[in-house]
Amino acid sequence: MNTETALSALRALGHESRLAAFRQLVQAGPEGLSVGELRDRLDLPPATLSAHLNVLRAAGLVDDEREGRVIRVRANYRQMSTLLGYLTENCCAGTVDCGPASACGPRKPGAKP
Repeated sequence: MNTETALSALRALGHESRLAAFRQLVQAGPEGLSVGELRDRLDLPPATLSAHLNVLRAAGLVDDEREGRVIRVRANYRQMSTLLGYLTENCCAGTVDCGPASACGPRKPGAKP
């Protein structure tokens, strides 16, 4: 990840509503949420949520897919993990063996922790 991409993601997450939306999508897992479900959980007006999702989408933090008349939004776990790796790649100036950030990805249904 380059600096500009990291800055874009951090700017996108630097707003209370966008951070809340992203966290809801991370918690929802690989199925994501419909825009309507996300709107209900966040209690945001439709146009406001749409604008926030556009910022998250432009930063590569969420993806969406049309399912008939419904738009389903999902967290982009790969981009999230890449951002975490970027933030921790030089942890403690090399004085501590933090190791690379582990990739975050939701478990498959039925998988044991």
